[in-house]
Amino acid sequence: MTIQTDYGMVEYEKSDLLIFPDGLFGFPKLTQYLLLYLNEDDDSMLLLQSVEECKVGFVLINPFLLCPDYSPELTPEELACLEVQDSGELSYYSICVVRSNYLENTVNLKSPLVINPQTRRGIQVILENSPYGYRHELRSFPTVAEPTNGSEKEHADTST
Repeated sequence: MTIQTDYGMVEYEKSDLLIFPDGLFGFPKLTQYLLLYLNEDDDSMLLLQSVEECKVGFVLINPFLLCPDYSPELTPEELACLEVQDSGELSYYSICVVRSNYLENTVNLKSPLVINPQTRRGIQVILENSPYGYRHELRSFPTVAEPTNGSEKEHADTST
């Protein structure tokens, strides 16, 4: 099968689809998506592309890349919906809002997408009673901050 996206023509198999039975917040009728690489050399940011509406896609990032101590707590109902006993079996992604001024880019850590990689079934959850917000500036995370001139690495390399 093929779809035309804003990023070009994409070929896929039915087995490539991620299914969100309840859709995503604001898009309840769109339930079938593909997870695509935005840049083949960098898998830190991905595109969740709807196959039902080609103009709908979401830039995703693994929240653990931004916040190594990210600790989403799912309810027993959410775990059951994803057909797992332990949340460690799941993959997590956060939606990024990408603006023309990169300084305004944000990430939603409060409502991650949670996917069971075995069944390719996912849900979007709201992490109740968590310290995470809906709009964290991407540049506020050390892993995304402005690159340095490399002097720290030079000092580390010369100490051997």
